[in-house]
Amino acid sequence: MSETRIPSVIRDRRLAGEGHRRIDWAAAHMPVLNRLAAEFARERPLAGRKVTVSVHLEAKTAYLSLILAQAGAEVAVTGSNPLSTQDAVAAALVDRGVSVYAWHGATPEEYARHLELALAFGPDLIVDDGGDLVHLLHTTRRDLAAGVRGGNEETTTGISRLRAREKAAQLLFPMMAVNDARCKHLFDNRYGTGQSTWDGIIRTTNVVVAGKVVVVAGYGWCGRGVARRAAGLGARVIVTEVEPVKALEAVMDGYQVLPMKEAARVGDIFITTTGCKDILRGEHFAVLKDGAILANAGHFDVEINKAELRAMGDEPPRTVRQNIEEYRFRDGRRAYLLGEGRLVNLACADGHPIEIMDLSFAIQALCLVYLDAHRHELEPRVYPVPEEIDLRVARLALESLGVEIDHLTPEQREYLLTWEGA
Repeated sequence: MSETRIPSVIRDRRLAGEGHRRIDWAAAHMPVLNRLAAEFARERPLAGRKVTVSVHLEAKTAYLSLILAQAGAEVAVTGSNPLSTQDAVAAALVDRGVSVYAWHGATPEEYARHLELALAFGPDLIVDDGGDLVHLLHTTRRDLAAGVRGGNEETTTGISRLRAREKAAQLLFPMMAVNDARCKHLFDNRYGTGQSTWDGIIRTTNVVVAGKVVVVAGYGWCGRGVARRAAGLGARVIVTEVEPVKALEAVMDGYQVLPMKEAARVGDIFITTTGCKDILRGEHFAVLKDGAILANAGHFDVEINKAELRAMGDEPPRTVRQNIEEYRFRDGRRAYLLGEGRLVNLACADGHPIEIMDLSFAIQALCLVYLDAHRHELEPRVYPVPEEIDLRVARLALESLGVEIDHLTPEQREYLLTWEGA
């Protein structure tokens, strides 16, 4: 262990038993990572490297961290959201030799301190989810940036921030846009967010979805997944958008498209999936139906303007059920905010399905190996995930499912590559 490593900071090591069971269950359903684990154990591609991971700290993330350790890395882990950290999983990771700095329900000050501690040992590589590590390495911990060979970004929100830094020529090390990999956003964002968002809402509220009006803000891959599953549950779906092509796609997919000001009057359940702020704000709260349920499936808790929601109430919000705050307006209407407006699938449930994260985390692991192997060639830029990594993960996933596909014949390959006629 590194001499500069700071002892773990977690809630309670006595919770490790439950954490081990959760990690083992996840591991049993992550066949792609398991195949990589066997390869990494033989080849040790990250031997001697230090990796800091800031992703939602639950069982699937824990297993990724253990795979990185198996690849030879020294790993420090923290959470990327105070409400998604599972204390039992954190304890189990410490039990297995990984340093952890996180606990559930951390205050903003504690959360910031945990991020600092996870960076303190000077990582060579990072895995970020939303950009908090990158922000620190470009501000208060800029002294550590020179030692960072590169990193991965998991989310759309984080990649937007990275590209802004790159455009301003202020990015200090190469970063992989993991979210843009096909095996990430086509499955994680669409199927993962689609299922896990509804898991969080249904588990928390215990209300029926069939027959309700569901308003989905944003029709990117996450919004597509959420809307599709809402329709499958029997809801009438309304989509709000600012981008004309996405709005047209939502219409073609059979959904009603409205401005939020109009949708706010008729919606029963609202789900934000945009990555932007103030999607639901005062003007919308003013016209909500009594009993409207508000949930966020974007990375940061800024999509539902909580300050304006609180200001419109005639009294402080009260917790009416675990992870549900009731806001009562002066005219007697009530609105229910789930999970403090944080990621509902993680604040109120267990996040994306295990098999979906198997794909995303396999890309994460392979990208770290790639970054380290190509560190002398890469500039401080945002890089796409190499196609060979995307295709390899897809092939491994198909193999694990027992699915075979066709291959081009030499004649077919030549036909596709030539400019000459048929």
